[in-house]
Amino acid sequence: MRRFVIKAVAASVLGLAAAGAALAADPAKKDIVIGTTVGDFGDMVKQSIKPILEKQGYKVKLVEFTDYVRPNLALQEGALDVNVFQHKPYLDNFVKEHKLNLKEAFQVPTAPLGIYAGKIKALKDVKVGATVAAPNDPSNFARALVMLADLGWVKLKPGINPLTASERDIAVNVKKIKIIPLEAAQLPRSRSDVDFSVINGNYATSSGIKLTEAIYQEKSYAYVNWGAVRTADLAKPWAKDVVAAYNSPAFKAFAKQKYAGYKLPQNWN
Repeated sequence: MRRFVIKAVAASVLGLAAAGAALAADPAKKDIVIGTTVGDFGDMVKQSIKPILEKQGYKVKLVEFTDYVRPNLALQEGALDVNVFQHKPYLDNFVKEHKLNLKEAFQVPTAPLGIYAGKIKALKDVKVGATVAAPNDPSNFARALVMLADLGWVKLKPGINPLTASERDIAVNVKKIKIIPLEAAQLPRSRSDVDFSVINGNYATSSGIKLTEAIYQEKSYAYVNWGAVRTADLAKPWAKDVVAAYNSPAFKAFAKQKYAGYKLPQNWN
């Protein structure tokens, strides 16, 4: 009996030690520097991710950027440990173009591209010759075309790359849609002049439009943004702790409450 008690106590002590280890920072790295663009991704770090990691013993520093070039260069150079601001097609292209050793590690809630009502208030009321404003940059224009194809308003040529689709790739314009390319920042203001407007999530929210007002959102997860790390760091304990924080029940609850209408990471489904 005494031997059993001793074993039970020992097992309990080991269990507590294991639990403590699970919440402890990587002894090889105590400080984590996360870079994001200004706005929601930075807020996610400040309001949820940083507290989660600091409870494990890490010190977390946030660096916010106003451009889409420096975060990847800073990560490659070691000024950052993680960055959060980009979708995978952008990351893949940037890595290839600049010959970097960076890798996507986890998805984050992302304000999606959506179709918003203009003169016409419901998708079912679309008419032949309807006008649709869309972002004029090639990447987002391709996304808009895929959305129109998903709705059956146009048919795209078979075998095209949906990430690079252009107006030339429309095989049949079923609804004879008139697509009006505009600078992304102008799209929220275009709603009174067109039947529908395809608006980037960040420009919608910055203009006071709720993402839940979208009457259609893109189905694809290709443009849900990722957190990236240096390829050599991907398997390190601290990096795994960052990934775990972004997939934790606490962060999921925070994001679902704060970011209504956002497209959530695919592995959360």
